[in-house]
Amino acid sequence: MALGIITGSGTYALPGIETSDVEIVPTRFGDAEVTSGTFAGVDVVHISRHREGHERLSSQVKHQANVLALQECGAQAVLAVTVCGATDPSLSLGELVVFDDLHFLANRLADGSLCTLHDRPGAPGRGHWVFEDPFAPPLRRALLDGAREHGHAVRDGGCYGHVDGPRFNTKAEIRSLRAVGVTAVSQTAGPETVLCGEAGLPYGLIGFVTDYANGVAEEATQVDTLMRLLRESGTALASTLEAAVRRIDLDELPPVGAQIAWD
Repeated sequence: MALGIITGSGTYALPGIETSDVEIVPTRFGDAEVTSGTFAGVDVVHISRHREGHERLSSQVKHQANVLALQECGAQAVLAVTVCGATDPSLSLGELVVFDDLHFLANRLADGSLCTLHDRPGAPGRGHWVFEDPFAPPLRRALLDGAREHGHAVRDGGCYGHVDGPRFNTKAEIRSLRAVGVTAVSQTAGPETVLCGEAGLPYGLIGFVTDYANGVAEEATQVDTLMRLLRESGTALASTLEAAVRRIDLDELPPVGAQIAWD
């Protein structure tokens, strides 16, 4: 039994992990590179979405393989981090957001295929993930408390907006997302939320604001500012994860929503 951790841009490794094994895990959706070890005294299995050096852009991340690999390696729940662009102007650059809602209407992967693990007619477990809130409340509480323990500014709640990459969004696109209540956007966590839900893995997501999305602020965030904050994000996110994992009891985590299965 272990806790899954997924890191993204700027956090390519998990600082402080005592590594016991790095392996390539084969799945029917391709291979995933998984690091197993101990982090803050907790058994974890870690995946870097983009890999060292940002080898994979957001459009090249193998979400289905990553989620199945974490499950295969014994993960019972998943904490994930992302850097994000604020669509809510009341957010500050460098602030953390622990999301409680999701905007991912397309429900498609970067190659255009549907975002689902249920890709085979008649396969056992095929069905529908039914939920009210997509993110697990106990994991949200752990992330919030972990951020506060280290004195990080953190927003309790917000709607995560998944957008396709690798390009950034136009002002018109951001206006439409703001109109439906999206708080911040990035390019990877929508599929993870859905796939973890289908796999029965409670999932929690925290974002670090590196920029204001197009048209949100009077002046656009400069690229050098965005890149500086991206580099700084690793420290805040790693310290938050370190404090969060110690607060999680995997035996006490209820499932998120329910599965309507057609076995």
